[in-house]
Amino acid sequence: MEADRLIDPVIVTLDRALRAVFAPARAARPVPDAPFSAAGRPASRPGASIPPGKAVPAGAATPSDTAAPDDDPGTAVVPMRAGGASPAPLPTLTDTEKRDAAALMRVNHAGEVAAQALYHGQAALARNPATREMLLRAAREEADHLGWCQQRLRELDSRPSVFGPLWYAGSFAIGALAAALGDRISLGFVAETERQVEGHIDSHLERLPAADTRSRAILEAMRHDEIEHGEAAISAGGAELPAPARELMRGTARVMTFTSYWV
Repeated sequence: MEADRLIDPVIVTLDRALRAVFAPARAARPVPDAPFSAAGRPASRPGASIPPGKAVPAGAATPSDTAAPDDDPGTAVVPMRAGGASPAPLPTLTDTEKRDAAALMRVNHAGEVAAQALYHGQAALARNPATREMLLRAAREEADHLGWCQQRLRELDSRPSVFGPLWYAGSFAIGALAAALGDRISLGFVAETERQVEGHIDSHLERLPAADTRSRAILEAMRHDEIEHGEAAISAGGAELPAPARELMRGTARVMTFTSYWV
């Protein structure tokens, strides 16, 4: 029995890794295809951004009530507007605009592979069950981002980075290391990661072809989720990371960004 308790989490963690890297990306929310607004954003998983210790509004569904369980990545990505309205037509882009947009979305896809790995690594060694559940809820939202980016790459006649397994393995190790230093450091790592991701998305929004409203809508919805994840981590007690750690994170991200842009 003791051996089972040790082996089961390893099997679950390995299963998450294999699905994140090799299985077709799936999302529980529709692909954004309209300009972002607080009211019109793709519906969040109920309670997904409620940090540990925060009260759930009366009558509201909790993540355990309605969110897709961790062993169920959700339903297939469907290009449609929130609320079930007909999908907007895809923007018409020149060949150059498609190449530029695809390169940027490939970087974002690689970032979402890394995000899955970071959260999985942190959850694997989280000490507080509430922290672990919060990390896994965030990972499920990042799975939506992964699905959106993968579908957009298909629409642009492109593909993800060939280094996806490497990004996952390295990021999982970094996430596990952060978690091994304690939950406050791990949550601080989440907050700093999401802060840097927000800046990265902002730069991509500036560089996207003006006509590519589809990719823009996806990135704006992703940006909103990343901000929520960072704020939840701070609210849950995340510690400020030292400057050298923040700079190391930026350097690592630059390597992945440059490589994924091309391959």
